[in-house]
Amino acid sequence: MEFKGAMGGIYKITEWITRFAFSNILWLLCSAPFFFFLMTRLMVTGVNESLQMNWAMGIVAPFTLFPATAALFAVVRKWVMGDPDVKIFSLFFRSYKENYKQSMIGGIFYVLLLVIMMVDYTIYMTQFKNMQIIGIVMLVLLIVLFVSLFNFFSMIVHYHMKLGQILKNAVLITIIRPFRVIMTVLGSAAVLFFGFKYPALIFFFGGSLIAYWAFYNFYATFTKMQDQAEKLKQKEQEEQEASEEEESDDPSDSEPDEDDSRVKEEGKKE
Repeated sequence: MEFKGAMGGIYKITEWITRFAFSNILWLLCSAPFFFFLMTRLMVTGVNESLQMNWAMGIVAPFTLFPATAALFAVVRKWVMGDPDVKIFSLFFRSYKENYKQSMIGGIFYVLLLVIMMVDYTIYMTQFKNMQIIGIVMLVLLIVLFVSLFNFFSMIVHYHMKLGQILKNAVLITIIRPFRVIMTVLGSAAVLFFGFKYPALIFFFGGSLIAYWAFYNFYATFTKMQDQAEKLKQKEQEEQEASEEEESDDPSDSEPDEDDSRVKEEGKKE
C-alpha cells in the first residue's frame, strides 16, 4: 500500500527513522562488550581502574566493535547507493560474517598503532620538554590515523581488496582528499554534540547516522576519482588515436623513394 501527499511523506520519514534505529541497535548489541567497558570507564574515578578499562576496550574492540561497524557500513552503503528497501537484519549479519576476519585484523592493526602513538605523544609532551615537536607530529599522525577509520570501514565493504591495500588506501585517501573527510568529522562531531545533550539520539541513531554520513562522503570521493580516471583514460585514448592518424597520413611513409622508382622503371625498359 502506497500513501500519497502528506501521509506519504510521513510514512517515508517513519520508515527511515525505523531503518536508522534498527541498524543502530544491531550495531550496539554486537558491540556490547566494548560499550560495557566504555560505560564503566566513564563511571570509575580511580586512575588504575580507568587504565584497566582502557586496556579492556582496546582488547575487545577488534573482536566486537570493528566487525559490527563494518556490518553497519555495509547496510548504509546500500542506502547511499539507492537501495533503501534492503533487508537490514540479514544484510547486517551476512556482512558481519563475511567481513569479520578483515575487520578484526584491521582492528588489531589500528588499535596497536593508536596505542603506540598515544603513548609516544604523552611521553614526548610530558617527559621530554625539549622534544615536544615530535609529540606534535605524533598527534597529527594520530589524528590522521583515527580519521582514516571512516575510509577503512567504507573501503572494506565497497571493495574486494587485500587488507594491506585497504589500510594503505584508507590513509592515502584521507591525506590526498581531506575535504570530504573533514566534512565527515564535522558531521560526526555534530551528532555526538547533540547526543550528549539527548542520550536517546546516540542510543537509537548515533552510530547509523555517522556511518551513513561517512559513507556518503566516501562514495562522493570515490565517484569523483572514478570520473577523473575515466576522463584521463579517454584523453589518453584520443591522443593515441590522433597520433596514429598522423602517422597514417604522413606522406613520407606512403610515397615510394625516388631511387627505388627509377630502378623499377629501368627494369621495365630492359
